[in-house]
Order: sequence, then structure tokens, then C-alpha cells
Amino acid sequence: MLDRDEDILKAAEDWQKAGHGVALATVVETWGSAPRPAGSNLVINDDGTFLGSVSGGCVEGAVVTEALDVIASGEPKMLEFGVADETAWNVGLSCGGTIRVFVEKVG
Repeated sequence: MLDRDEDILKAAEDWQKAGHGVALATVVETWGSAPRPAGSNLVINDDGTFLGSVSGGCVEGAVVTEALDVIASGEPKMLEFGVADETAWNVGLSCGGTIRVFVEKVG
């Protein structure tokens, strides 16, 4: 079962209070068959712990890696994964759709 939005935001708040850097990844757009709808979230802290889902598991690893860069730099990123994208096959997004994920530092 995927975590509720309230759980994800609570985790972000708790991690931040504990002194962690935190990033929030949000699905902002989907095309075709996408594993999670727009508005789905994944929260990541600076030690790579995460909660939530932006893709049902198929691109989370790549999003976590990018989120660690966002936490370090403070610069947000727009990521795109789709079956025409070689990266998508490498990370396992073979569902036939495309997703765009916005990753931003929290706080």
C-alpha cells in the first residue's frame, strides 16, 4: 500500500526538524500509460531514505539520486522518463507512458 500524502508531508517535516536536508518529488504531468497519477509524491532525505511513490517503483532510484543533488545544490530539477528515453528502460519504466517529475528542496 502506498503512503498517504499526510504521511509523506509529516515525514518531510520530521526529517527537517531532525536536521536532515529534504527534497520533495512530485509527478507534474503524465502521458499515455503512467504508473502513478499527476500529484503523486516522493519525499527524500539527505541520507537517501524515501517515502511515497512517483512511479510505482520503476524510477524511484533515479529520482532519489537526482533528489540528493537537489538537496546539495538547492537547485530544483524537472525530470522526464518515458519508454522512448533510454534512461527509462535503464530504470525500468516500460509501461508505455511518460512522466515528468519536479524535484525541489524543502525548506
